[in-house]
Amino acid sequence: MKSFKEYIAYPYGLWMLIFIAVPLLVVIWFSFLSNPDFKAGIYTFTLNNYQEFIDPVYLELLYRSFLYAVIATLICFFIAYPLGNLIVSLPAHRQNLMIVLMIIPMWVNFLLRTYAWMVLLSGSGLIAQFLGLLGFRDVSLLYTQSAVILGMVYNFFPYMLLPIYTSLKKIDPDLLRAATDLGANHFQMFVKIKLPLSLPGIVSGSMMVFMPAVSTFVISNLLGGGKYMLIGNLIEQQFLTLNNWNFGSALSMVLMTIIFLVLGLARLITGKELDTGGQIL
Repeated sequence: MKSFKEYIAYPYGLWMLIFIAVPLLVVIWFSFLSNPDFKAGIYTFTLNNYQEFIDPVYLELLYRSFLYAVIATLICFFIAYPLGNLIVSLPAHRQNLMIVLMIIPMWVNFLLRTYAWMVLLSGSGLIAQFLGLLGFRDVSLLYTQSAVILGMVYNFFPYMLLPIYTSLKKIDPDLLRAATDLGANHFQMFVKIKLPLSLPGIVSGSMMVFMPAVSTFVISNLLGGGKYMLIGNLIEQQFLTLNNWNFGSALSMVLMTIIFLVLGLARLITGKELDTGGQIL
């Protein structure tokens, strides 16, 4: 006899089937079609959509997308890890306050946050005016590669901070006190205790930043002015502008496959670290 938990899981399974599995199968199906005529019932299956992606122009877009995503992920990590350490060291009530302050921007619509940076980075924005007071004139900030990466960092930073903060908070303070009693310095405690135990949070945060960053198209459109096209922009263009759903579907599947490979690698790294964590300590 099935338990109550199994019965209440059926709506979730149905939701997954309708809104995830079926659309994914449709995208896969479209990626193997060539100029289908649905009214006439003509469906020509081909691999040309995937072969077209091998063009150096498209590979360069993929490379640029991954480069920007990796840079944004690294910047988020180097800011989030020290900040997470700082928040963990605060009293409990101040920790909660800091976390709330960090996630408040997420309550604002994604587009509005990005538009706000367009105002700040414009020639008449606050940042340009401040640089003007320092003697820097006619500094071009908007519609640059740096602006695109800045937009990624700003929008996705909380996704890095929260997993790292959670993993650091779970570390038993007795481990750190024991290490101090045994003569370990701050660097040794970081390498031997904090880093290994917080690695799952680091990997989780990195993936949560990398995945939306590598597939974004809004940030590059608004802050890059369309001059720095990414793979997400190309997919958007195929679906909405060129009406080439077949090539757009193939691009989506290639990007999804690469992301899954990265996730598998991250899972492998995290699993190895968890398996050896007892030996490290």
